[in-house]
Amino acid sequence: MTSKTEIDQIRILAESFRRGLLATNRAPRNIDSYMEAVRLFDRFLVSKGMPTRVGAIRREHVESFIADILERFKPATAANKYRSLQQFFRWLLEEGEITDSPMKNMRPPAVPEEPVPILSEDELRKLFKACEGRLFEDRRDNAIVSLFLDTGMRRNELAELKQSDIDFDATVAVVMGKGRRPRATPFGRKTAVALDRYLRARAGHPLAELPNLWLGQRGPITNSGIRDIVKKRGDKAGIKGLHPHQLRHQFAHEWLSEGGTEGDLMRIAGWRSRQMLQRYAASAADERARDAHKRLSPRDRL
Repeated sequence: MTSKTEIDQIRILAESFRRGLLATNRAPRNIDSYMEAVRLFDRFLVSKGMPTRVGAIRREHVESFIADILERFKPATAANKYRSLQQFFRWLLEEGEITDSPMKNMRPPAVPEEPVPILSEDELRKLFKACEGRLFEDRRDNAIVSLFLDTGMRRNELAELKQSDIDFDATVAVVMGKGRRPRATPFGRKTAVALDRYLRARAGHPLAELPNLWLGQRGPITNSGIRDIVKKRGDKAGIKGLHPHQLRHQFAHEWLSEGGTEGDLMRIAGWRSRQMLQRYAASAADERARDAHKRLSPRDRL
């Protein structure tokens, strides 16, 4: 007979796993992602009558879970759950809870490359037109979109900004990047004006004393709130499905198209791997190649 302790073992160990992640100063977003994957895996095992004692979990159980995710979600989601479970089993191995990881010889699900669409200059003008206005929300949303496009920062980095993170003298916003590594992201004069206008409007907000940079009617704006703001302004501009990640790709494309170096882009965007640079640069590589050919065509030079 299976004891309640065995049934609840993953949940009990998951809490210890969370404490271990906190002790290593992992980013809250990463911890949430790991914990969600473990919860979903535990729920899947129970629903399928598979072993929930960690020492009895085998490769086929993990593969069944990943296959189930692939049936219902995009490959990128399955890959994310795979990497999260990999971290969990690695921790179990280090803690002596298991003697061998069931994922030792597994490979992550393949994620097809889906180029992120790049906005045209006309679409960008329409986007900023959609953010115009003197209302508090207009000033705020204009500053949000400007900062995204001008710095290429991640959504959670922008959402977690504090007022003290904006340095107008150095024209940089200091963000907490992946791995809890802070970095300074420079912004231009138009973004500085947008931020200044927002901060002046923010000073009259009932919750102005809060340290959070971005405020809504009821309090600080969350990560998902930032996403909704970008989508709403995109819809108003006629750009359906616009999301912050697209603006990060846009920043990388604009930087490389204007002759910015890859090394500088990696520092500003917070990438430590050239693989990430190549992934973002691929979004509009064909367009940049065509533009380069117009300038460099050997036949046209003769």
